[in-house]
Amino acid sequence: MEANVVEMPVEQKAVCMSRPSRFAPRLQERAIERLLQLAAFASVAITFGIVGVLAYESVLFFQEVSIADFLTDRQWTPLFADAHYGILPLVSGTLVTTLVALLVAIPMGSLIAIYLSEYASRKVRECVKPALELLSAVPTVVYGYFALLFVTPALQHIWPGLPGFNMLSAGLVIGFMIVPYVSSVSEDAMRAVPTYLREGAFALGATRMQTALRVVFPSALSGITAAYVLGVSRAIGETMVVAIAAGMQPTLTLNPLEPAATMTAYIVQVSLGDVPHGSVGYRTIFATGLMLLSMTLLFNIAGHVLKKRYRQVY
Repeated sequence: MEANVVEMPVEQKAVCMSRPSRFAPRLQERAIERLLQLAAFASVAITFGIVGVLAYESVLFFQEVSIADFLTDRQWTPLFADAHYGILPLVSGTLVTTLVALLVAIPMGSLIAIYLSEYASRKVRECVKPALELLSAVPTVVYGYFALLFVTPALQHIWPGLPGFNMLSAGLVIGFMIVPYVSSVSEDAMRAVPTYLREGAFALGATRMQTALRVVFPSALSGITAAYVLGVSRAIGETMVVAIAAGMQPTLTLNPLEPAATMTAYIVQVSLGDVPHGSVGYRTIFATGLMLLSMTLLFNIAGHVLKKRYRQVY
């Protein structure tokens, strides 16, 4: 006797065969989503870990040094027998070099961005922008020796009494170093401005320069502000240029023609291993790092507020 064989309809076979192929993309998408979430949480966790280490070591430091002396004392000699823990000399050196760098980078970077966005042809832009961004690939130690061996002797022809180590040459070189950051981000923001705004300005009789300065630049001010904040953060955190060209002598001065030490340069100096681990002098690098982090955070918050205020919606 022959067995009865029940055949499955063709449509049901197709549905059963297509189920694995339907579920595979969903599983892949969920795996990618979990991987992206893990990457995001990892970056946040690393940030909190850095802040936690700085805060923990700084608390141990402030148990032995008062916060008032740390913020108001005008001498910074934590490694001397007569120790003083005033952060003001390092803060002044950091702010002066950063200000000199911004006086170079912001005007030059903004002008380069306007040229690349509004004047340069596509072929010129494709050649100039990558070449300009190559400046950010040069090691910072090379910039430091360039400031010490070329920029400082050139400045000494203008100011004969200029010391071999000074904040002016360090700030100038840092300014040239962060020009690619300012110009690239600013140019991208200006290129994102809709074309009809330019066409409307041209239709009203505006010149190309008037359109760039009065229409495009204000419209892209949100992104340009982000570029400036990026430049400020990069200048404040620069280490090797100031360590080589500005000197390692903590001096409370606002004169860029004098030598001084910055917060990052001091951290490098103490981190060389000559200071005993766990001592007060060793913990000064964490207190200095916390101060540096706080300054950078304040600049980023200010930039975020400006960016939110001047954000353009098209």
